[in-house]
Amino acid sequence: MTQMVDVAPLAPLAYAPELLPLVVAPPYDVIDAELRGTLQARHPENVVHIDLPRGEGAEKYAEARRLLSKWQERGVLRRERQPAFWRYEQTFDPPGGGPRRTRCGFFALVRVEPYASRIILPHERTLTGPKLDRLELGRATRTAISPGFMLYSDPERVLDAHLDDGDTFADFTTDDGVRHRISRVSRATSVVRIATALADARLLIADGHHRYETALALSAEIDAEALAAGHRVAERAEHHYFPALLANGDDPGLLVFPTHRLVHSLPEADLSTLVVRAEALFAVTPASGEIDDLVAALDRAPDDAMCVVAPAGRAVLLVARNDADLEAHPALGKRPGLLRQTAVSLLHDGVFEHLLGITPEAQAAKTNLRYLQDARAGVRALGSGEAQLLFLMKATPVSVVRAVAEAGEVMPQKSTFFHPKVPTGLFFHTLDPTRSVS
Repeated sequence: MTQMVDVAPLAPLAYAPELLPLVVAPPYDVIDAELRGTLQARHPENVVHIDLPRGEGAEKYAEARRLLSKWQERGVLRRERQPAFWRYEQTFDPPGGGPRRTRCGFFALVRVEPYASRIILPHERTLTGPKLDRLELGRATRTAISPGFMLYSDPERVLDAHLDDGDTFADFTTDDGVRHRISRVSRATSVVRIATALADARLLIADGHHRYETALALSAEIDAEALAAGHRVAERAEHHYFPALLANGDDPGLLVFPTHRLVHSLPEADLSTLVVRAEALFAVTPASGEIDDLVAALDRAPDDAMCVVAPAGRAVLLVARNDADLEAHPALGKRPGLLRQTAVSLLHDGVFEHLLGITPEAQAAKTNLRYLQDARAGVRALGSGEAQLLFLMKATPVSVVRAVAEAGEVMPQKSTFFHPKVPTGLFFHTLDPTRSVS
């Protein structure tokens, strides 16, 4: 029998809507020390106090558990009584300019399934460190604090009509200029039609791979604990589900942006040397101009192109050679054909590993790499001596991301950047094995 995705309405713990501008935060993995301090100072119940708690080792996770319990006791977080799908709009200015855009989706619970079931599809490699941190936080709080972001395919936009059937829950704007609008979709007929429409879907993880894999591990752990204690766990128990923003991958409001790479602290990371080594794999073209000119030239280039920038404004455009034998390549040859044609694989396997000697382990540990979305910040890092080379990348199209995922493959970390990020703190999903979802 073919397995189907199980999407259920969410009855979350939630802040009062009027508090949301003060208490939500970006996802944990994009918060640096300065921003963390700003968020902590903004409000004593800002979600960052739980998501990135103070302390070291086990102490910080115990602090998160203590605060979460305290906030529930004081009514800072309250259980929404009626399960619902939560329509969510983000209206934003695209990075790099352009007219304001609106991205639509809805929050729901998704039953966790192993990747082998091919119901939930990953597209990026994950790192051990972040997963261990998220796992310890989940063990301590028994709560999913930060949602994932998943895509379904609905080219005819069948779901749109059902998602319009809701009443406003919250409408606010955050410091980054993003307007957030949330509506409660709880009418029984709409809930059933939405869940039914997605039953045959396969969901692509757009953002939140570490959180999803953590949810899988926690679900298994809680099941094992219950079994050892002689307790029966219901099939639809809370801990079998993961909260996620679901969005239509065919929506023109869905934008993917590039993540650029900085190389630092690497002997012999010199542009002239790299060009000589790269000519067997790439057509190399000198590039010139300010950063906006380089980005524009890259935009006009093929999808598998990248631009390498060195100090003092030296730059080249690299475009994969049509006559390059990628199957015989010592690093790229290990990858399936579909994957080795993507710019991020050409970069990580063909350039970082093969030409610069940055091993996959060093890439995962970010020993010699920094990731950033702001190309101008990359140029400043070159000018200050913080980095040796800047690799400007093109965005990976959603169609390519889905094709790779459906083929059962994963791209290097930071292959996609979906903007804007989904905030943490909008909803909390408890992982109570004694409670069942609707």
